[in-house]
Amino acid sequence: MAAQRVQEMMRLMSRRITAIAGTLSDREVEDFIGEILRARRIYVLGAGRSGLVAKAFAMRLMHLGRESFVVGETITPAMREGDLLIVFSGSGKTKTVADIAETAKEIGGRIALITSDRDSRIGRIADTIVIIEHHRDDVRDDGAEFEIRQVMGEHKSFAPLGTLFETAAMVFADAVISRLMEITKTDEKELKNRHNRLE
Repeated sequence: MAAQRVQEMMRLMSRRITAIAGTLSDREVEDFIGEILRARRIYVLGAGRSGLVAKAFAMRLMHLGRESFVVGETITPAMREGDLLIVFSGSGKTKTVADIAETAKEIGGRIALITSDRDSRIGRIADTIVIIEHHRDDVRDDGAEFEIRQVMGEHKSFAPLGTLFETAAMVFADAVISRLMEITKTDEKELKNRHNRLE
């Protein structure tokens, strides 16, 4: 029974991510990909679970042959004018993240924000924004409504998951990498050649 409940939650999450994909703006996604292709150096940033998504995205960009860095790492070089900062932040207003984004903007960096809130502190200074919606579906079944609230983190009993933003952002980031592979005509063999072989 426990396994079936886990599987049900996975299916529910999958349906929500599919619905979120349907809300993405074509223009926003194209603008975001354009920023990546034009950037000489790319920095990624996020806090908490969003930070983990950012790190995974930076690694994939490196696999693609892009010069990418994670903000806060000891070997990350100083940002320069024209460099791109990609921020993953559901709220768009996490103080530490927003402070860094504002500093990057003052340096002359470009800001690309993945968020659920366009009109946020970071959203107001971003050069490009991709909105990942996290609204609830309309449902008729109260039981289903309860499960959606659980997955969306609207009940404390489901607190370890929090919100679907990070999960959807991770899927979005991987899809962007797949599209960049197509655009740059990069095959999987090239990615593997850049993978860490010291593990």
